[in-house]
Amino acid sequence: MIFPDEYKHVGVTKALPSGTEEPVYFLTEYLIEEREDPETGTEYAVYRVRKSGDGLLRKVEALELIASGEEVTKYDRELNIKDRSLLIETSLKLCTGKVNTVIFTGIDRHVTIVHEPDPSAILEIEILDVAPPEPAWLSQVVRRLEASGIFGDLQVRFTENIIDLRRFEGENTVFPCSASGLEGKCLDSDILTEDGHLLVGCEISKTLFEMRFPGLEYSFVNICPFKSEIVVPSKAFITRCCRSEKSGPVNISGFEGAVVHWGASEYQVAEAIRNLVTRLRSKGRYAGPVNEARNL
Repeated sequence: MIFPDEYKHVGVTKALPSGTEEPVYFLTEYLIEEREDPETGTEYAVYRVRKSGDGLLRKVEALELIASGEEVTKYDRELNIKDRSLLIETSLKLCTGKVNTVIFTGIDRHVTIVHEPDPSAILEIEILDVAPPEPAWLSQVVRRLEASGIFGDLQVRFTENIIDLRRFEGENTVFPCSASGLEGKCLDSDILTEDGHLLVGCEISKTLFEMRFPGLEYSFVNICPFKSEIVVPSKAFITRCCRSEKSGPVNISGFEGAVVHWGASEYQVAEAIRNLVTRLRSKGRYAGPVNEARNL
C-alpha cells in the first residue's frame, strides 16, 4: 500500500516537469497529473518523485509511474483526509476491476492518494467494558472521541467487547451499585441477612461485602479485567478499573492494553489510547497475543 504520511507530500499538476529543467516543491514525494482526454474527460496519473538539491524547490531526477488512466479514480466527495482508517476503508470499496488507486480531496481542498489499499494496516483496538448502564461508559467515551477526529492520524479501528451483566440478574444476586439499574440487590442500598447470595463485582466489592456482612456465605463472579474469567480481551484493548493505581499499560491474557480509571476524563482516555498505539506500533504493529504472564 502507498499512503503518504501527510497530504503535504502530494502535489497536483496539469503539466509534468519536462526533463530536469522544472523543479518541484521540496516536500513533494508524489505527483498527481490531471489531463484532459477529449473522449473520456479528466484522467489522472500518479507518480513517485525522486529529487535532489536543497532549498524550497528541488531538481527532479526521475518520475516513477505508480498508476494511470483506468487504474485511478477520484472520490466524488470531500472527506476528512486526516482520518486514515476512513480513507483506507473507502478506497477498498472503490478499488474494483482495474482501479488500484484513489485520489481523495479534503474539506480544505488538499488532496492525497491511497494506492493498493491494505486493510491489515489498520490497527484494531477492543473496547472492553461491562453493561448496563447502556451504552457502556467507556464505549460511549471512545466513540465520541473517535467522531471528533482525534484518532484520525492513528490509523485505528475500534470494536466492542461489552459483557452484559443482565445474565446474572436475580433475587439473590448482589451488584456493587444501584446506578446500574440491574435487577437484584446492591451493596450501596440493601441489607443482607441470609447466606447464599451471588456477588457480581470486583475485589473492592468483595471486600465491602465481607465488611458489611461478616460471616455470610456467598458465591462470587469477578468482573475485574485483571482477574475475571468473563471480562477477557481478545485483541489489543482499552478497559477500565475502579483502582486508579492500576491505570496505565498492561498485558492481560497475552494481549497488550491500556487501563483507565472508572472516573477518567475524555482527555485521559484519549491519551491512554494514543500511548497504547505508540507502544503497539513500536513493536511492529500488533499481530496477536504474546507470551507474557497474565498480569494480576
